[in-house]
Amino acid sequence: MSRSPRRARIADIDAICRALPEVELGTSWGDRPTYLVRQKPKPRGFVLARAPRHDAVDPETGEEYQDLLVIRTADAGDKAALVEAPGPFFTIDHFRNHNAVLLARSRVGELDVEELREVLTEAWLAVAPRSLAKRFLAGEL
Repeated sequence: MSRSPRRARIADIDAICRALPEVELGTSWGDRPTYLVRQKPKPRGFVLARAPRHDAVDPETGEEYQDLLVIRTADAGDKAALVEAPGPFFTIDHFRNHNAVLLARSRVGELDVEELREVLTEAWLAVAPRSLAKRFLAGEL
């Protein structure tokens, strides 16, 4: 009998991000909590807690999302794959030209932990220095 995968929880976001090499929780865009990859000349973000804004509203309630995460993608193709697949990832016009998807924290449970780990790891790989990413992928870290 096989076990079904465990559904992701909010705490898994922090655990997965912090388990990746050279990650720190800092801020970007002023005061927005952001998971950053340490590198020179400055760290680069791969998951950002977005402030509520008028341009991101829940289509069911018409209310501004209060719990959005912006998650980097490697390229437009990866972004399209996440947004077009059934699931919790989406985008808005503001991010039309950005390689990133949105995820409401309230919908994290629609993913299993391994799906969440894959998306967050790919986000990390999109901004990590090449040498660090190469060592990570080779299992050296």
